[in-house]
Amino acid sequence: MAERYGLDADQLEALGHELDALRERTVADLGEADVAYLRRVIRLQRGLGAGGRAALFLGWLPPFWVAGTAALAVSKILDNMEIGHNVMHGQYEWTKDPSLTAKAFEWDTACPGDQWRHSHNYLHHTYTNILGKDRDVGYGVLRMTEEEPWRPQHRLNPVAATLLALFFQYGVMLHDVEFERILAGDKTLAQAWPVLREGLAKSGRQGLKDYVLWPLLTGPLFLSTLAANFTANAIRNVWAFTIIFCGHFPDGTQVFTEQECEGESKGHWYFRQMLGSANLAGGRLLHLMSGNLSHQIEHHLFPDVPAHRYAEMAPEVRALCERFGLPYNTGSLRSQFGTVVRKIVRLGRP
Repeated sequence: MAERYGLDADQLEALGHELDALRERTVADLGEADVAYLRRVIRLQRGLGAGGRAALFLGWLPPFWVAGTAALAVSKILDNMEIGHNVMHGQYEWTKDPSLTAKAFEWDTACPGDQWRHSHNYLHHTYTNILGKDRDVGYGVLRMTEEEPWRPQHRLNPVAATLLALFFQYGVMLHDVEFERILAGDKTLAQAWPVLREGLAKSGRQGLKDYVLWPLLTGPLFLSTLAANFTANAIRNVWAFTIIFCGHFPDGTQVFTEQECEGESKGHWYFRQMLGSANLAGGRLLHLMSGNLSHQIEHHLFPDVPAHRYAEMAPEVRALCERFGLPYNTGSLRSQFGTVVRKIVRLGRP
């Protein structure tokens, strides 16, 4: 793959050195301002959650129901994207703060943190876009690359993608179960059961909280609060799906074979992250609400660097792409998601 862009081993090594140096400069500059930023986001997230719950006690008035639901949705998005995703990547391990330790953090979603750290932090970020190794390519249910042979079930690509978007937290929870391997006979349900049991237990606790306990607290407004919680979860799911798919599957993102990546150098790993990811152009609100995964390229290059630093790293990464003749895939949310939707539909056809 590197040869297509005219890069030999020495040039890949030089690219790796440049990116290593950028990371080292950024890490050396980390300090109290970075912790203060995250704590502001945590306060905002908790305030929105509390305000949303309070508003639902007046949920019989439509403006309060809408405001409460919106506040809950934004709170859940911030918890998952800018706080949970980034803390669980180990971006704040350097603070030595127990509350910001990756292994200690548990987020407000169906997937247990330990399972996500395995399927995402390890498998996805190690084997990004390597066919047969990175199970995030299609999540085991979608055909997202022409290199995957077409099968009759892929006719349901648009339907499966819609359901995955609406219930994304459960798709992520089931990801490590590897149902596609069970159906193929490569794994037994008994082998998958410990992972599935843990995921079902976490999902049950989340469901009890969102669909029983919180609605009960609002007494006669039980159904109103139940609907608000379901809607907030659906908004969070669809938003997370949109951001993640825009970062991995727009036109121009590349996939790799295991042979191409055999014995790869650090420079080639960087090269693969650059070509397998895509960014979203936008303002500070988009970056915040996406957990700075609007800078997906920088995130894949530097997954353990605090994500709010990606915006300042991005110009140097883009300049390196230009210097080494590599594409820097970026575009608006509308344009990137448009190509994702077209790909989902197109690859569902024979």
